[in-house]
Amino acid sequence: MTKIPTELAVRQKSRVLDMTFDDGVSFSLPFEYLRVYSPSAEVRGHGAGQEVLQLGKRDVNITALEPVGNYAVKPTFSDGHDTGLYTFDYLYKLGSEQAALWQDYLQRLADAGLAGDSGRAPGAAIAGAPTKAPSCGHSH
Repeated sequence: MTKIPTELAVRQKSRVLDMTFDDGVSFSLPFEYLRVYSPSAEVRGHGAGQEVLQLGKRDVNITALEPVGNYAVKPTFSDGHDTGLYTFDYLYKLGSEQAALWQDYLQRLADAGLAGDSGRAPGAAIAGAPTKAPSCGHSH
């Protein structure tokens, strides 16, 4: 059954898309995460194995968010990307699987030897994402 958002809010200062669904579940999805996991053919390719690893999206913003019928939204990102239609089901999946998907992205960067190019270090936290455990903020 399709989950329907009852609230969607673009938070420019914290760079997250806050949403609440009709089942009461809420998510805060960082813009970078949304851009990296765009459902567009430009990012996903046209079949398995054709995905394009996204780099340098750390500071991306959402400049517009348009509704598409009663089933999706279409964000425009500050890097010009605007071809992904995020269905409500896909947004719910991104929220539900955020920690695992983000770790998968970081691992793919590391595997490609591109962690530095992305502006991220292996294991880096994403702004606005839930963390595994509280931290004092510095390395020991």
